[in-house]
Amino acid sequence: MVVARGADKSNLKSRLVTAVPGLADADDALLEQLLESAQVVKLDRDRFVFHAGDLCQAFLILLDGAVRVQLTSANGREITLYRIGPGGSCILTTSCLLSNEHYPAEAIAESDVEALALPVSSFQSALDSSRWFRRLVFDGFSRRLTSVIQKIEQIAFTAIDVRLAGVLLALDQNGIEKITHQDIAVELGTAREVVSRHLKRFESEGWVRLGRGQVALTDRARIEALARPAPGD
Repeated sequence: MVVARGADKSNLKSRLVTAVPGLADADDALLEQLLESAQVVKLDRDRFVFHAGDLCQAFLILLDGAVRVQLTSANGREITLYRIGPGGSCILTTSCLLSNEHYPAEAIAESDVEALALPVSSFQSALDSSRWFRRLVFDGFSRRLTSVIQKIEQIAFTAIDVRLAGVLLALDQNGIEKITHQDIAVELGTAREVVSRHLKRFESEGWVRLGRGQVALTDRARIEALARPAPGD
């Protein structure tokens, strides 16, 4: 982890306001105070931001890059809970800072990452004294919590082939073809063998074309029809 100081902070305020539009209404004096106590941290792609069991010592606001938050079971199966982009924060970090608990998951940099780190004392002081800071923290918390609950609902109540179709559409929309079956399994919270079996069926139907580390849609309309909830669902 690289910590930026001094001259590296010269344009931090404008970058922060750009990443988090809600900060445009912030109390300037408090914002300046937070920036004085903050550090800019940089992580390379594929580095861990947090390991399961880590003590949370800072509130992070992402300035650039993407972070994936995932759970790993005792047998090694992984599931992606959510991703954090510029301007975002991690609800598990917030929860740990509020409860003084250890981090229960893993956070991994999916690209080179730059983030603003507020030490615990500054976070708690701002939370106690500033209405806009509380709104910033808890608005982000509630939005992220809603997305996590929606994901749990999908895992519990939506058939795996329907969820797989949704992931394939998202990958296609983002222009991503090169992805392993294991990567898709992590997104879905299932076993790689399950993903491979369903993709083979999709291929036999003529809906996708499979290659080494590659999945391409060949019948988008059928994949969209599968991903679309049936009336009354």
